[in-house]
Amino acid sequence: FWQGSGKLAGKVALITGGDSGIGRAVAVLFAREGADVAIAYLSEDRDANTTKQAVEAEGRRCLALRGDVSKRAFCRKAVEQTVKAFGRIDALVNNAAFQVHSADFADLTEQHFDTTLKTNLYGYFHMAQEAVPHMKPGSAIINTGSVTGIEGSKDLIDYSMTKGGIHAFTRALSGNLIGRGIRVNAVAPGPVWTPLNP
Repeated sequence: FWQGSGKLAGKVALITGGDSGIGRAVAVLFAREGADVAIAYLSEDRDANTTKQAVEAEGRRCLALRGDVSKRAFCRKAVEQTVKAFGRIDALVNNAAFQVHSADFADLTEQHFDTTLKTNLYGYFHMAQEAVPHMKPGSAIINTGSVTGIEGSKDLIDYSMTKGGIHAFTRALSGNLIGRGIRVNAVAPGPVWTPLNP
């Protein structure tokens, strides 16, 4: 059982895909360390409410933001609402992702491909671009990567492409923002249950 020690006291984190799985764990543990948390989620209201209650049980505030990170307008709105509610953003955790296993390459439709790219790449890009103007030196962007972005996965071709792109985006953005004192890192946590990854 993790005991918080106030490492994030007074900080604010915006976490995409925060309704379940990795995002929920990050939200709760950030709250345990003293951060107020905003979670962006697609449509799982019950899961988002469970996360909100868990964050509040740690004595912190939680803002639940329902919307699609593949849409730039939602990313802008999520950042604006987070800043309005909490006054700042110190950490952005880009975690929302879409994946569907497809054993046969021929079964990978253009619609499926577009959804994967727009959620996993556009979502990270737009959310970061909207958040950065509000971030001060010492802030951090954490992108959820994957070993599939390094080694590939025969059943997750499009997902593997996006995770490789996220790794490159992370390195490139890190170099771009170093002068502003904003850290950008990727974490590859491994398979974790989510509603999209049973």
